[in-house]
Amino acid sequence: MTEPPSRIDLHGLATDAGASERGAGMGPEALRIAGLAEVLTALGHKVEDKGDFRVPPSPRTAERRRAEILAVAAEASARGYETLKSAGLPVFLGGDHSISMGSVSGVARWCAAQDRELFVLWLDAHGDFNTPAISPSGNLHGMALALLCGEDEFDDAFGGAWRAEIDPANVTLFGTRSTDAAERALLAERGIEVIDMRMIDEQGATMPIRRLIERVTRTSGHLHLSLDIDAMDPGIGPGVGTTVPGGLTYREAHLVMEMLHDAGIVGSLDIVELNPFLDHAGMSAKLLVDLAASLFGRKIMGRPR
Repeated sequence: MTEPPSRIDLHGLATDAGASERGAGMGPEALRIAGLAEVLTALGHKVEDKGDFRVPPSPRTAERRRAEILAVAAEASARGYETLKSAGLPVFLGGDHSISMGSVSGVARWCAAQDRELFVLWLDAHGDFNTPAISPSGNLHGMALALLCGEDEFDDAFGGAWRAEIDPANVTLFGTRSTDAAERALLAERGIEVIDMRMIDEQGATMPIRRLIERVTRTSGHLHLSLDIDAMDPGIGPGVGTTVPGGLTYREAHLVMEMLHDAGIVGSLDIVELNPFLDHAGMSAKLLVDLAASLFGRKIMGRPR
């Protein structure tokens, strides 16, 4: 169990360059309007909002989109590293899931400096393990995890001091229900744990999360949670450009957050893919704020940790 953070730093990464659907760049502000900082403060945390990083608008060409993604990645990596170095807990507000190329890299760099094992829990309807050669869409938000796990199809532009790799054996995909054929083969080849919706239907959400908690706790590891709104069923989280039916229910998602809080192992967090343009009266933003509240200590009733 990690020590409670001295503070929570909110880092807005206002980009939708990794996605085909526009609008996720408005996600950080929507989370603020939904009261994220206020909710965390009410739970007793010191919260510092570090503001948004955004690249100035430009024509949406493939080259410009990639340049924006790389700029955001470098910024996210630097911000995350500095927050952890100063004993804070970074919360990265997306933005599409390509921001995790940088956010997780910064966390991985810090963990390496601390000689601490990093685990990643990727809550997502998709595998995000495509590569440039096999991606049907070419959108980088569907390649973020592949890059982080060291797939070698990414060119030199994706290198540099900001980037760090993670061990595929320490990655858990959760809530997955939409993968491409070549992507499925690559996930299996790399040995990544995939807790898909059929497994959750059969076993429930508790068993696989408990196994993950045991692994992280046993090694005194650091868990990074990458939370994509499309992991939720679209009926409760419609504000995303990549909806897939049959996702996590309200209680399944909250149970995962509550268990992770009780274990005290989460040291960094992404909240990604919220598209306010597609949301219904702030429904998805409010859900994400509620899930963050459960992750950071909101309880139905008090219980011993």
